[in-house]
Amino acid sequence: MPIKWSALKVSEAADMIEGYITQAAEPLEQAKIVALEARKIANLPGYMDDDFVGFKWDIERFLERLNGRIGSARKSIPSEALEAEQARLKDGTIQKLM
Repeated sequence: MPIKWSALKVSEAADMIEGYITQAAEPLEQAKIVALEARKIANLPGYMDDDFVGFKWDIERFLERLNGRIGSARKSIPSEALEAEQARLKDGTIQKLM
């Protein structure tokens, strides 16, 4: 059964989302480094250390979940529908006679 939505547009949206996630990953990685360095502050109370460890774990889980979601979205796109739509655009919108 053919899909009624554009597999190509969904794929392009996933690409855009992935691009923004990639851009956001570097500042989040920097925040993680700062959190780990903050743990080295002299006489830091344990409850503060827990917060800084929590930042590290939350950032890692957040990025993993986002990347997993992108992968899930990509797997949900029927490859044959995507390929057919790309071929239609490549060949133009006029159907071939043969």
